[in-house]
Amino acid sequence: MLLFDSHCHLEDDRFSGDRDEVISQMRETGVVCCTCAGSDINTSNEILRLSKEYRGVYAACGVHPHEAKSVEADYLTQLDSMLKQDKCVALGEIGLDYYYDNSPRILQAKVFIEQLNLAGKRDMPVIIHVRDAHGDAIEILKSHRDIIKGGIMHCFSGSVESAEIYLDLGLYISFAGPVTFKNAKKLQEVAKFVPQDRILIETDSPYLSPEPVRGRRNEPANVAHICSFISKLRKLDVEEFASLTFRNACNVYNIDINTAEIIDT
Repeated sequence: MLLFDSHCHLEDDRFSGDRDEVISQMRETGVVCCTCAGSDINTSNEILRLSKEYRGVYAACGVHPHEAKSVEADYLTQLDSMLKQDKCVALGEIGLDYYYDNSPRILQAKVFIEQLNLAGKRDMPVIIHVRDAHGDAIEILKSHRDIIKGGIMHCFSGSVESAEIYLDLGLYISFAGPVTFKNAKKLQEVAKFVPQDRILIETDSPYLSPEPVRGRRNEPANVAHICSFISKLRKLDVEEFASLTFRNACNVYNIDINTAEIIDT
C-alpha cells in the first residue's frame, strides 16, 4: 500500500531532533511521498532544502494568511524564483484565516490575490487555507477562476455546500485528522460526498493528530489512520482508497505517477 501525505510541515522545529527517524517511519507505514507547505519565505526556503535532501519530499512555497502582515516588498519576486526550483510542485499555503486574525483581513485578501495571480502566471496549482472565511474565499476564487490552474482546499473544514462550490472551481478537497474526531459528523458527510477523483488525505503534521493518536505530535506516517478511517466511511477497500488518493495527489501536483520519487530508507 502506497500513501501520499498531501500536506505536512516537516520543516517545523518539532521535527528538528528526529527528522530522519520520522521520515523512516513514514516509509515503514507505506507513506512514500509527501508535500511540505511553506508559511513564509523562510520556511519555504527550508522546505526547498529538505526536498533536495530527502527523496519523496516535495515542496510548496507560499505565504500563509497569518504572515500577510509581514511580507517584504519583494516577496513575490522571491516566491517566483522558488516556484522554478526542482520539486516545487505548488504555491502554498495561501488563503484567509478569520479565526485567529493574525493579520488584518484586508492584507490577507491582498496577499492571497497576489499569490493567486503569481500561480496563474506560472501555471502552478495552489494550496488554500481557509478558516472561518469561506464566504470571502469563495468570492475571491470565483473572481479569479480563469487563472487558477488547479489546487487543493487543504484541511477542509466546510460544509457539503461549500465543498460543491470549490469542486466546481476545479479544486481538490483534502481531509486531515479532524475528520476522524467523534464530533465531526458534518465533516464526515463531506468526506463521503467528494468524488473519488478529487479527494486527498493529509496530516498537516505536526498539527491535528488523528484518532487514535490524538494528543501526540502528529507525523506524516499517521496519514495511514486517515486513509483507513475514510475508506471505511466510503465503504472502500483501504488499499483501493490509498491508491486513488495517491493518484489524485500526483495529478494535482503534476507529478508523473510512473516516475514519482519515493521515500527510501
